Amino acid sequence: MSEQKAVYWFMAPLKKYADFNGRARRKEYWYFSLFCMGISSVLGFIEGFLGIAPSHEYSLFAGIFCLAILVPSLAVTVRRLHDIGRRGTWMLIAFVPIVGAIVLLVYMVKDSDPGRNPYGPNPKLGMVSALAA
Repeated sequence: MSEQKAVYWFMAPLKKYADFNGRARRKEYWYFSLFCMGISSVLGFIEGFLGIAPSHEYSLFAGIFCLAILVPSLAVTVRRLHDIGRRGTWMLIAFVPIVGAIVLLVYMVKDSDPGRNPYGPNPKLGMVSALAA
């Protein structure tokens, strides 16, 4: 996959900043998560390298970045749950220690519901399914 396509999948959730409607493919969710983890790690490394890290173990720059992408992260997670036919409130299962995180991870790696579901057409099919609806 080219770098342009990878960056597209990171930018797509940012363009849908607070859109909690519709569906998000696995690719959109996982590329966004991967880029966010990478950017946070780089910011933490830069902060430590420059010696401007606060006295505690958390990175200030990475924390600010995480706050900046909080709403898009929640939105893409809700849309990803919609893609497998689940309500966005299933995201709250992550608060159940250990088991909740495992259940949410299983949902995030699950393949899309084929065809249309209550949240819209299958995003894998693109405009073909949107026109057929």
